[in-house]
Amino acid sequence: MEGAFGFLKSPCRMATQECPCGFYADRHRECTCTLPQVQRYRAKVSGPLLDRIDIQIEVPAIRFQEMASENPGEQSADIRKRVNQARKIQQERFQGKKIHSNAQMTSKNLKKYCQIDDTSKRLLETAIDKLGLSARAYTRILKVARTIADLEGSEAILTPHISEAIQYRSLDRRLM
Repeated sequence: MEGAFGFLKSPCRMATQECPCGFYADRHRECTCTLPQVQRYRAKVSGPLLDRIDIQIEVPAIRFQEMASENPGEQSADIRKRVNQARKIQQERFQGKKIHSNAQMTSKNLKKYCQIDDTSKRLLETAIDKLGLSARAYTRILKVARTIADLEGSEAILTPHISEAIQYRSLDRRLM
């Protein structure tokens, strides 16, 4: 839902193809687009808009054999339990504040609840420099890393949490 000034008040989902033909990162079909076509196509989604998206991931096409696999993966009940526990952690963390989730943290909250060690700082610095990430992307990464840590029941944000959160910024990456 959109607020009075165009700011999003609640989470939104968005999907886009990687290129005009839709097969840029497909493992099973060949992309027919040239690199300039892909670059022009991606340029249509502005950097400031991408900065406001917390999690950006590629979702590759799945083959029938993968969908029909006997391996059931993680059970929904287990995922639900972990998510509910993470929500409880966040409710307790922000009790008495007008914040309900990590995504709503202010700069002051980030400093208090998203402290990271030197190894994580170096990893984040490298990602920002190499990927050309913005200050807004930096805060999004910290908020997502805090949530990943909460999902694991970890009080501290660890290097693997930062690493995973960086991986969720795939649309920020420049074309090589």
